[in-house]
Amino acid sequence: MARIKFLRRNTTKYLRLGKRRRKIQKWRAPKGRDNKMRLREKGYPRTVEIGYKKNKKLRGKIDGKTPIIINNVSELEKIKKDQAVIIGRVGGKKKIEIAKKASEMKIRIENLNVEKFIKNINQKKENKK
Repeated sequence: MARIKFLRRNTTKYLRLGKRRRKIQKWRAPKGRDNKMRLREKGYPRTVEIGYKKNKKLRGKIDGKTPIIINNVSELEKIKKDQAVIIGRVGGKKKIEIAKKASEMKIRIENLNVEKFIKNINQKKENKK
């Protein structure tokens, strides 16, 4: 079953609620006496309910793997097959090191496109010269 993206009402109508601004589009429970969404009327977006919860075995996982936050290269070397890699809040130099090591080890990083990242870094180096 495809996961439903629950959005606050009128997010597509006003800029301050997230029209063309995905990061601002967040769920807020519909309140108000005559709110059609709260009354679950036909033609209005779905509201958050218990039945939409994921299976307990899959909850909090990425493609069936448990996510692990990596902060340095030594942590990257300890990764197992049933773990998904996520780069934590690290600086530029360390991020480059982790990306290069991951490409050597053929490990996929979930929150970074390694090939594109390394390609951009190489272009910046050439532009400086």
